[in-house]
Amino acid sequence: MTGATDIRRPFFARMYPKAAASADRRGGAEHRRRLLAGLRGRVVELGAGNGLNFAHYPATVTEVVAFEPEPALRASAEEAARSAAVPVTVRAGAADKLPLADGEFDAAVASLVLCSVPDQAGALAELRRVLRAGGELRFYEHVIAHSQPKRTLLKLADRSGVWPAMAGGCHLARDTAAAIEAAGFAIERSTRFDFSAAAFGPSLPHILGVARRA
Repeated sequence: MTGATDIRRPFFARMYPKAAASADRRGGAEHRRRLLAGLRGRVVELGAGNGLNFAHYPATVTEVVAFEPEPALRASAEEAARSAAVPVTVRAGAADKLPLADGEFDAAVASLVLCSVPDQAGALAELRRVLRAGGELRFYEHVIAHSQPKRTLLKLADRSGVWPAMAGGCHLARDTAAAIEAAGFAIERSTRFDFSAAAFGPSLPHILGVARRA
């Protein structure tokens, strides 16, 4: 189903499933497993892509409502949802205006998506809004480097506009941990590590952890 909230990126939609599958074989699947371990109750997932997270949700999750704005990726996610071990519904929706009630979810998942949402602060505010008091935000994102010269190179790649145009709006220089805290979450634990999504691609800093709605 298409809608007003669709964001069509046909090149990215063709490229992403192969790239994501390669990354999963090289360690990404284990990152997803760690991201979702121990989740319980109702979960909202932002930017589901082609649904690679769905196979890793534990049985303690009673429902997943997953949002994906790209129609081709959403269709693949709907297919993945049919074989998931937990109930998953895939919907269209803008990250900064989710069609959900306040406080109705126990947890939220942001997995390799906060780099590409047009309004990162708005998306995080929406996730906070739909979480119950004390609800969890699980995050797995690549972020700006602390060290030089990589930090400057990532900023230059963003400013050029070439990488965001090729990679579905992805920005390499976002300080997502700071944005999570600025949105009203308290980070309880976070691991920072370098990971190369492609066998011959650059290694980028990533964060994986848990924050709680303050």
